[in-house]
Amino acid sequence: MCCLVALGGLLFPRVALFLVWLFNQSFINDAYPNLAVPILGFIFLPLTTLAYAWTFTFEGGPSSGAGVIVIVIAVLIDIGSWGGGATRRPASGRS
Repeated sequence: MCCLVALGGLLFPRVALFLVWLFNQSFINDAYPNLAVPILGFIFLPLTTLAYAWTFTFEGGPSSGAGVIVIVIAVLIDIGSWGGGATRRPASGRS
């Protein structure tokens, strides 16, 4: 069951972030000093926002070794989702 929840968070990070905020507000409120950062994170980097809150709560802070690795991986996944990869690139030089 736990693996399904984690997979759902990876596939739908905005939904997961909203549900975490809805059902466990202390998880988000403890990690972020004000509401502006999670809202911006919801828009631009939802998985990174979840990863930072998770490392803040469970891993002993985002500056721990495992916390840094989790946050870096989340940032790479979020930034990778912005692009479309080679399939969305226009065919340049082909006629």
